[in-house]
Amino acid sequence: MPVSVRYIVNDVDAAIAFYTEALGFKVDMHPAPGFAMLSRGELRMLLNKPGAGGAGQAMPDGKNPAPGGWNRIQIEMSDLAASVERLQARGVRFRNQIVEGNGGKQILAEDPSGNPIELFEPGRRTR
Repeated sequence: MPVSVRYIVNDVDAAIAFYTEALGFKVDMHPAPGFAMLSRGELRMLLNKPGAGGAGQAMPDGKNPAPGGWNRIQIEMSDLAASVERLQARGVRFRNQIVEGNGGKQILAEDPSGNPIELFEPGRRTR
């Protein structure tokens, strides 16, 4: 069963290019300039431009949805260093350098609107 995540983006076409070309997503639906549905495995990514569709509408207090928070999706990579090098060559922005913890290595990339994507290489498990 797919899991859906919705990101608010400034430019849906730029986000589509980023997620498909840099991270291997496929376009499932792009019915309007302000919305697209992408997928990668069991992850379904819903992209909305502020003001487009129900999810892009302002809240009752007038606050508008905006990109660039800290919640994020995580994409597992088999060779994080090589993936980062490839993405840097494409001009992808990163919030930090690769860090290593108990579970493995990670880095935060940003989509064209500043939404974070955690790229993660699991550590070797020992028993």
